[in-house]
Amino acid sequence: QVQLVESGGGLVQPGGSLRLSCAASGIMSNMYAMGWYRQAPGKQRELVAVINSGGSTNYADSVKGRFTIFRDNAKNTVYLQMNSLKPDDTADYYCNARWVLVGHNYWGQGTQVTVSS
Repeated sequence: QVQLVESGGGLVQPGGSLRLSCAASGIMSNMYAMGWYRQAPGKQRELVAVINSGGSTNYADSVKGRFTIFRDNAKNTVYLQMNSLKPDDTADYYCNARWVLVGHNYWGQGTQVTVSS
């Protein structure tokens, strides 16, 4: 059974930092493209950052220079370091594991991030 368990969300003031974690079980996450998505109230889910199996990364323009995605293969965990947070970053953040060639696409349950003073 595949599980992606997110943690690390919470309430933070503008300009603050949070680190989200996505612990994977049932898969070897280093074989997958691991991504972080977010969905704000009334908006569509959007890609925030992705780290591919080869280690390359891509970021949404809105978070470039502020967010960093990285993985710890020994812990089978992917992280999203979020700095200089803004109120617009407020959303539910979801972890995703995707391996297109074998048709695998898994989601975590989400963790809430609120940026507010």
